[in-house]
Amino acid sequence: MEQKTNVMRILDRMKIGYTAHTYEPDATKSGEEIAAILGEESAMVYKTLVTRAASGQYYVFVIPVTEELDLKAAAKAAGEKSVSMIKQKDLLPVTGYVHGGCSPFGMKKEFPSFIDSSAADLDRIFVSAGKVGFQIELAPEDLIRGAKLTTAKLCADKEV
Repeated sequence: MEQKTNVMRILDRMKIGYTAHTYEPDATKSGEEIAAILGEESAMVYKTLVTRAASGQYYVFVIPVTEELDLKAAAKAAGEKSVSMIKQKDLLPVTGYVHGGCSPFGMKKEFPSFIDSSAADLDRIFVSAGKVGFQIELAPEDLIRGAKLTTAKLCADKEV
């Protein structure tokens, strides 16, 4: 029997189609390594980052694994003066997820959440299924609708 994560059960309840993928979680793998294991371009694999604003509000940002979150752009999208990444030790108590297994679905609480506008260019996208070693593949519009994500430009411009 296929092992289901809480994220997969949430998607099943929402009647959102997805394809589950697993990999051996023997060590902390980078997003690029996970993309290679999946046999996909790394631009299709997104990571979920959690920040905290000076106001104390938490925000979730979903961006390509190859990119860095532009904290100024993230703060602007959230309507905050500034945001900063939360400490790794705070991730589990705040979200219910461990580093490498954080998903935009099924956090302990619902936080305002955003996705980089680059997702609109894709026909499918990969995000964590809420557990290290598990990824889900789904249509970006299903991810945006299901996780209640707002689209914004969130990544730093790369120098050429």
